[in-house]
Amino acid sequence: MEEKKKKIPNTTITRNTAEFSQMTDNIYETVAVLTKRANQIAIEEKKELHKKIEEFANNNDGIDEYYENREQIDVVRRFEQMPKPALVATEEYLDHELYYRNPAKEDKEQQRMEAMEEAVIASQAE
Repeated sequence: MEEKKKKIPNTTITRNTAEFSQMTDNIYETVAVLTKRANQIAIEEKKELHKKIEEFANNNDGIDEYYENREQIDVVRRFEQMPKPALVATEEYLDHELYYRNPAKEDKEQQRMEAMEEAVIASQAE
C-alpha cells in the first residue's frame, strides 16, 4: 500500500454522527459503507504484508532451523504501527475520497423516473 501523504491518527477520535449521515442520509448505510471499505483496506494490507514476508521465507523452514530475521521483524512492526483500516476508511469518507453507490436506491430512483415519464406521456395523449 502506498504511503499516505496525510497523517491519519492511530487512535480513536470522538466524532459527530451527523457528519456521517449527511452523504447517505442514513447512519446505518454509512456504517455499511465504512465497513466494506475497511475490509478492502485490510485485505490490501494483508496481501502486502504477506508479499513482504515471503521475501524473507527460507526454503528450509523447520523448528530447529528457526532464526530471527531483523528485517522481517521491522516490516511486521511497521505494519502494526499503521492506522487501523476502520480509521483509514473513516478519514476517506469524511474527506469525500470514497465512491460508493447503492443499487437498491438507484433502482427505486429509476422506477420513479419511469413512472413520471409514463405519467407525462399519458397526460399528453389525452
